[in-house]
Amino acid sequence: MGKLSTPDWIKEGYDSKAEYEKAKGIKNKKSSGKTFKVKKCPKCGSGKVRVVLGGEEGKGSRGWECEACKWQGKNIEEEELDEEKFLKFIEEKEK
Repeated sequence: MGKLSTPDWIKEGYDSKAEYEKAKGIKNKKSSGKTFKVKKCPKCGSGKVRVVLGGEEGKGSRGWECEACKWQGKNIEEEELDEEKFLKFIEEKEK
């Protein structure tokens, strides 16, 4: 484990980390509460996607497959939802 170093915002003379980030244009987007990551099909927007595994054991995956439109590929959309939106998503998926 390396030595601890003084943060840049102290070295440059700022009073707080928030003031330093504002001056440098750094934006940290942290949402309050619990968040969930949901994968969706880029073609139809369905949440019914699954991983397609390779033929040999331990060789990884071949990509993703949509159960609704039969799309296959590697470029999957990922969306971050809060708890309320996630519950609505689950209800829609079950219908």
